[in-house]
Parts: sequence; structure tokens; C-alpha cells
Amino acid sequence: MFEKLFKLNDSGTSVRTELVAGLTTFMTMAYILAVNPNILSAAGIPRGGVFMATAIASIVGTLLMAFMANYPFVLAPGMGLNAFLTYGVVLGMGYSWQFALLAVFVEGLVFLALSLTPVREGIFNAIPISLKKAVSAGIGLFICFIALQTAKVVVDNGATLVDIIDFRTVPFHTQGICALLALLGTILTGVMLALHLKGAILVGILGTWALGMIAQATGIYVPDPASGYFSLYPALSFEGLHDSIVEFKQTFGAVFNSAAWTHTAKDGTVTAGWALAKSLHFFTIMFAFFFVDLFDTLGTLIGVSMKGGMLDKDGRLPRISGALCADAIATSAGAVLGTSTTTTYVESASGVAAGGRTGLTALTAAILFALAILFAPIFLAVPGFATTPALIIVGYMMLSSVADIDWSDAGESVPAFIAIAWMPFTYSISDGIMFGIISYTLINTLAGKASRVHWVMYALTAIFIAKYALM
Repeated sequence: MFEKLFKLNDSGTSVRTELVAGLTTFMTMAYILAVNPNILSAAGIPRGGVFMATAIASIVGTLLMAFMANYPFVLAPGMGLNAFLTYGVVLGMGYSWQFALLAVFVEGLVFLALSLTPVREGIFNAIPISLKKAVSAGIGLFICFIALQTAKVVVDNGATLVDIIDFRTVPFHTQGICALLALLGTILTGVMLALHLKGAILVGILGTWALGMIAQATGIYVPDPASGYFSLYPALSFEGLHDSIVEFKQTFGAVFNSAAWTHTAKDGTVTAGWALAKSLHFFTIMFAFFFVDLFDTLGTLIGVSMKGGMLDKDGRLPRISGALCADAIATSAGAVLGTSTTTTYVESASGVAAGGRTGLTALTAAILFALAILFAPIFLAVPGFATTPALIIVGYMMLSSVADIDWSDAGESVPAFIAIAWMPFTYSISDGIMFGIISYTLINTLAGKASRVHWVMYALTAIFIAKYALM
């Protein structure tokens, strides 16, 4: 049966190899089940609902990849885009989380339409490689910054905007020990990565959490619910699963609720219905999601496929249209379920390295995501300081893309640096993308290098300048 479905012999693999590869991939990316609820719940989305949406979106997307493209790639809500939804769109711009999910839903439909036409490749080729790499690096720094703030390692001291925690002045048995555990967890995860241990990020989360429970057992950590510091012991019952299912009813289909189509500005102005959907802000938000999703997905597909020797003699990925369509459908489906953009995970490389070559690897991972739903109480009990090391390490991985930027060419590197710096310093992924594109167009045009600027870049520059002029 598996041979008929996935053509294992043609890919030089076996059922056992594919099953092991699927388990390997799941172990390296299961951290998203703990991290995503922590990030999106800050936007007001029910944590239990986010957990269910994360698991189901991962299952749906990964199954689509398995049967539409027969590739060993696993999908889940992407890191960076979840942070953009929470800290950029909702907390930064003041839009509802339902509206943000609506933008994700539309972005997925646009991605799907373009995946069926040559336009997709045209847009991909129009953006210079330096900006593609810069966006990844900038999001990495942004994620790291958010993680350090969440764990209260980085704090606002009022004078310099940011400062490191002063362990002498903060309540050590709550804030102090949590910040310290976050730092220790980062070191622990880094050691495991250096030793090339599989599932290092997930083990790092669980290990940091375990240290926290030991700290509570010994009295070093003292729960203080009034200050937001709860018991670190998980509730080993199915009540958490029931609560997650109840909260999932609040997130499922929220993109079609009235809250997704109404926005009240700080001055009291109300924009609703079609006027909101066709607004410049909606286009900008949707484009930011689309931009990152497009390049993240294509970059992951090509990069992981290259490692697995799946590219043809011309360096192209066969059946890429099916893979992209699976990714796009999963994005819109995930938004309906109640989570941010669902995308192909670079951690799929771990399964490919273990020998995974077909959709059976993806099918295995999807089944494991389904089983993980039963452990909802455990994943939802993971405290914020325990996921901080995972976010910092993901940031490190994303920052590595700067090595591919040509820093000797100012026309390429200065806009890239602007894009990277703008994201954490303006607390906005979309601003980083827009200023990166604007600066690239203007710097190269004024320097007499207009020939390297694609007309799409000029169009985007005009739109983004208009956005800032009218905002």
C-alpha cells in the first residue's frame, strides 16, 4: 500500500526509514505546540484554541504535502509570522486578532492563486536575494528580542528604553528565578545543538521546565498568581483537553466574525465591512504576511530539497506546484482554524537527513501531531520562560542567513541592514520589509544602478511611500 501511494522504491527508501524520518522531524519541531499558544495568546486569542488550531493546521498542511506533492516536508504555524500577528498587527497597530487572521486567510488565497501561475516565480525573482536573506535575519532578531522581554531578561528602565534585569532589585523567587532559568535553558539548548542531539529545541523546553519544577519543589520558585506567576506543575488530567476544545470553538471560523471586519481607531473612527478590507493598511498587512510566507516557503523547499538531493539536473524541484499549493491551502485553513500562517518548516531537513524522501515521512509526522492533541494539558502548561530558549535558538538559526549577503556591495548590503535593524528597533516586521524595499530602490536608482531594480520594486516602493504619507 505504501509503495503504491508514495513510490518508495523510486525514491530509494523504505517504510522503516520513512517512519524514523517522520519521528525525527516531529521531535525537532514539536516545540511549536508549546510556543505558538504562548505567542498568539498575547494577542487575545484563547490559548487552548490556539493549541488545537496549531495541531490541526499542522496535520492538515502536512497531509496535503504528503498526498499532493509526495514530499517529506512537514508544515506548522511559522515562527516570526506568529510574532508579527501578535506584536505587529494586534498590539502594534491595534487591530483585532480576528482581523489579523482574516489577512492571513486572504494571503493564503493569493498565494494559492499565484502558485498556479508563473506570477509566483516572477515576484520571487523580482526581490533581490539580499533582501530575502535580510528579512529572515531581521525576523530572527525580532523573535529573540520578544523572547528576552517575555522572560523579563530584558526590561524597560525608563532611561535607555531597554536594560538587562537587575537580579538585586527584582523579586528573585518569581521574576528573578524565571529569568535565570531562561538563560540556563538557552545554554542547555546550545550545548545539545553543539552535540548534534536530535530534538534539542524540544528537549531544551522540557529541560528548562523541569528545572523550574525543581526550583518550585525546593522553594527557590514561589508561585504568586496575583503577579502572574503560577504553579509550574502540570495538571495531569483531561480537563485541559476539554477546555482546549471549548476554546477552539471561539477561534474556529473567527475570520468570518464581525470583529474581523470592524476596526475602531484611537481617535474613535470606525472602519467596517468592505471599506476595511480594501484599506491600504489591510493590503500592507496582507502583503507582509504574503512576502514572508512566499520567500520562507520557497527558500525552505529549495534548501531542504538540495540537502536531500531531490532537485533535478536543472536545479529545479519537481512537483513544486503541488508543494506550494499545499502550503497555501494550509495557510488559509489554519487561519480559519485560528492560527497564524502555516508554512513548510526548515526542521524538515532533520527528517531528510534521517533518510526521509517521500510523503510517508510527512504522513508519519501528521499522525504524531494528531496524537499530541491528547497531551494538550502538558503543552499548555509550559511556562513562558521555558519557551524562551527555543525562541532565542530559532532567532540564531534565522540570523545565519546574513552570511549570504554581499557586504562589499553597499547597494545590496545597506538596504539589507536597514531591513534587519528596523524590525527589532521599530518592533515591526512589516516596517522592516517596507523600509528595506524603499531603501533598496532609492539607493540603487540614485547611485546610477537602476538596471538592477525590477519594476515590481518600483511599484512596491510607490505603494509603501504612499502608505507612510497617508497613515
